[in-house]
Amino acid sequence: MSVTENNVAESLREGAVVPAASRAERFTSYDVEAFEVPGGREENWRFTPMKRLRGLHDGTAVASGEITLDADAAPELKIETVGRDDTRLGEAGVPSDRIAAQAYSSFTQATVVTVPQETAASKPSTLRIHGPGEGKVAYGHLQVRVEAFAQAVIVLDHVGSGTYADNVEFVVGDSAKLTVVSVQDWADDAVHVSEQHLKLGRDAALKHIVITLGGDLVRISPTAAFAERGGDVEMLGVYFSDAGQHQEHRLFVDHAVPNCKSRVMYKGALQGDGAHSVWIGDVLIRAAAEATDTYELNRNLVLTPGARADSVPNLEIETGEIEGAGHASATGRFDDEQLFYLLSRGIPEDSARRLVVRGFFHEILVKIDVPEVRERLEAAIEAELEAVGA
Repeated sequence: MSVTENNVAESLREGAVVPAASRAERFTSYDVEAFEVPGGREENWRFTPMKRLRGLHDGTAVASGEITLDADAAPELKIETVGRDDTRLGEAGVPSDRIAAQAYSSFTQATVVTVPQETAASKPSTLRIHGPGEGKVAYGHLQVRVEAFAQAVIVLDHVGSGTYADNVEFVVGDSAKLTVVSVQDWADDAVHVSEQHLKLGRDAALKHIVITLGGDLVRISPTAAFAERGGDVEMLGVYFSDAGQHQEHRLFVDHAVPNCKSRVMYKGALQGDGAHSVWIGDVLIRAAAEATDTYELNRNLVLTPGARADSVPNLEIETGEIEGAGHASATGRFDDEQLFYLLSRGIPEDSARRLVVRGFFHEILVKIDVPEVRERLEAAIEAELEAVGA
């Protein structure tokens, strides 16, 4: 037995969890029972407060309600309600954890949104998803299909109460362009666990934006995969965690084909006792993915004592023939130098602190090219700052 095998065997005897050696070995399945019930020590779950999942992870959360979906869509889009037997479902990706598999096996109807080939949507489309209600559980499935040479902007707006788990698919065809904004503005009692699957065709471009503001526990796991050469994905995120909130974002970018590009930038602020944010950014460049260009960045701003931010960027490279690859992560409090500079110019301290926070988020806000969403986010950040007295 090798040293490595001996260490693994010893760890198993001691009950330790041994993570997969590579993200390339990540297990996926539609079958719930193919996944063990997580206990919280596994790498994929070690930051998640398992008791607050309300049984989504162990099969005890039985569907007792339904979500409702309201659409304000561009006339060019086709919106369908389909059954589980629709052959398009699952095209973008397969569940990679037990909750995602539970959601896939539990939904009764799915929503499929299609942007027809060579069509440019005339306006941004909003799909507002209302939770099942306080004390109720629901599972869902949504797929957005942007066919070849089509363009669209789609906003997913999550509101209301309850416990909700779902899979969301984005299938972006050859030379198509999609901007999607997923807003989690839940009520204080809500729990939302979502796995989002992003599949890009040849020369496709996808801007994927996640905005997390509300909810008791929110865990969003986007996975981006390139089906053909020339794909370009930009993954942006903004989150603001208040006292007692748990906000978790787990990203995986899988570069498996050559000549593709990915950029990841997430920024979050935290305030209040027990506020907790988790950001995991995994990028895998497989041996065949030559000429890959990738970079990921996470920044966290802690506004008050008692808040905690965990940030783990991971970069795995199996080939040296790449254009570039890098990652960065930082967590800290107010930049004292910036604050001092503003104070020295006669700006009151409260106003100076607001300016620092606005400047912190500005780099991402300017990239949100949906004015209504950007203005709403700016107002939400302003309201959060008022609450903390910044």
